[in-house]
Amino acid sequence: MNEINDEKTVKKQYASSSGLATRISIHDKYSTNKMGFGNWIFSNYEIRDGMKILELGCGTGSMWTGHEVLLEKNEIILSDYSEAMVETAKEKLGEHPNVTYQRIDIMDIPFADETFDVVIANMMLYHVPDLSKALSEVRRVLKTAGTFYCATFGTHGIMEYLSEILSGYGVKDTTNKNFTLQNGAAILGEVFPDVRCEVYPDALEVTDIEDLIDYIYSLESMTALSAIPKETIRETLTSHMENGVLHVPKEYGMFIASGIIGQETEKEN
Repeated sequence: MNEINDEKTVKKQYASSSGLATRISIHDKYSTNKMGFGNWIFSNYEIRDGMKILELGCGTGSMWTGHEVLLEKNEIILSDYSEAMVETAKEKLGEHPNVTYQRIDIMDIPFADETFDVVIANMMLYHVPDLSKALSEVRRVLKTAGTFYCATFGTHGIMEYLSEILSGYGVKDTTNKNFTLQNGAAILGEVFPDVRCEVYPDALEVTDIEDLIDYIYSLESMTALSAIPKETIRETLTSHMENGVLHVPKEYGMFIASGIIGQETEKEN
């Protein structure tokens, strides 16, 4: 990976919360799994009252909406590499006695060894320039019996599908694949002795192509489309609809890693 270019892409894509909100909204509107990815992620968390939790790459903080009870019962640090995201999360979730908002670089986590019971880094590890260093930092600040949760995407999802149907216009799948469902276990296995993967079954059934066009243009990996008229993209996507619906595959899931093999805790009810 070209670390400099990737860092520039991340800064541009996450400079404000608007692009991220666009990408989140299409999942909220058209996902076939009505549980919701965020709710599913939380269903996998094993959190007991009084835990100390660090989230890296919290984004807008939207996934914590509806789970405020955890914000009240635990000491939580919500952080992001982007200052704009940190501010957005703070505005969205508000002040809580046990919650701190902070800008943090995952490659240089400013906390002592074995500080946290839980560390979370969802949908962001593929952006990290030095993943080995980042995961070493996560392992360092995580208690030996703690748990690391990191959701990510698979290679056979939305981007692969869109690139295939738009390939005639020179569009290629240039998605950063540094950490996916396909290679994540091996990468985490270099740092954590216990790693398991959970897969979230889902797809998109898009009925308004304009929403998908907005989604596509919010992605830096789709910059090749800038030279193609939107009407051409609209016609191409529409031609693949069946009975007014465009079926788009999704591949998402998460890894759960621990410093102790077979580590088990009780889930928060």
